[in-house]
Amino acid sequence: MPLDLILEQLLNGVQFSLMLFLLAAGLTLIFGVMDLINLAHGSLYMIGAYLTATFAPHVGFFPAVVLAILGTMLIGGLLEVTIIRRLYARTHLTQVLSTFALMLIANEVVRMIWGAQPIALSAPESLSQPVQLPGFKYSAYRLFIIAAGLGVGAGLYYLVNKTRVGMWLRAGASNREMTRAMGVKIGPLYTLIFALGAGLCALAGALLGPLLSVQVGMGENILILAFVVVVIGGIGSIKGAFIGSLLVGILDTAGRAFLPTWLTALFNPQLAGSFGPALASIAIYVLMAAVLFFKPRGLFPARGTG
Repeated sequence: MPLDLILEQLLNGVQFSLMLFLLAAGLTLIFGVMDLINLAHGSLYMIGAYLTATFAPHVGFFPAVVLAILGTMLIGGLLEVTIIRRLYARTHLTQVLSTFALMLIANEVVRMIWGAQPIALSAPESLSQPVQLPGFKYSAYRLFIIAAGLGVGAGLYYLVNKTRVGMWLRAGASNREMTRAMGVKIGPLYTLIFALGAGLCALAGALLGPLLSVQVGMGENILILAFVVVVIGGIGSIKGAFIGSLLVGILDTAGRAFLPTWLTALFNPQLAGSFGPALASIAIYVLMAAVLFFKPRGLFPARGTG
């Protein structure tokens, strides 16, 4: 197999991993600090993509991304204050059912506003040409996504590990009752966490929109992978979300790219083409099961550090 193809798919895996990380980081903070299972997390990813696609023709791609992030954070904050806040004291089953209902409502609201058909979102023209890397050419837009993901990851690391708000987040992930006893205002902290998670979702949706279809329900499949990342990395851990995202994203991308070719030695091309991606998906859940068997709390469970 050509080396340039292997390197290209590796970069694709890193790019997908970093977008998974944006979703999983907000999800793990919400789950770890607020003890909330939020199935509507993927809906915020969808809303971010739709807002970007709506604003981009009028203001340009990058201003549209900023507006989509701000708008989705506002929606997330309002959602936390009006609905989510009432679920904290409820059981996880109630949280799952309630946020699942929110996900269905969000899908129908988006369908009413934008219609049922996918809408177009193009990458910025300045990043439309490939970049020459050693030995092969690669998409400039995908390289931008990788750089943006790494930048946001570094910012989150600084926020969680070097700031007072991060100290509250780490304390909340380790011991919520003690955090309350120390005088931290839990209500505003929870709203901030939820809005931050919504903004990260919006950024992922905005950046993946030109690569994937902007359509109703687009957040549901990627939400499943984000939950897998959280389980593998450890609930409440930013480091765990980052490592888990790399494992899942690269395994999924490499499996879908290479397994069909390898399986043609055993099966006919048509069967190998359908069996390879399915096997790649199964491998992700086998990895999750293996991690849970050896480390039930995940690879990097939160113990007061990100």
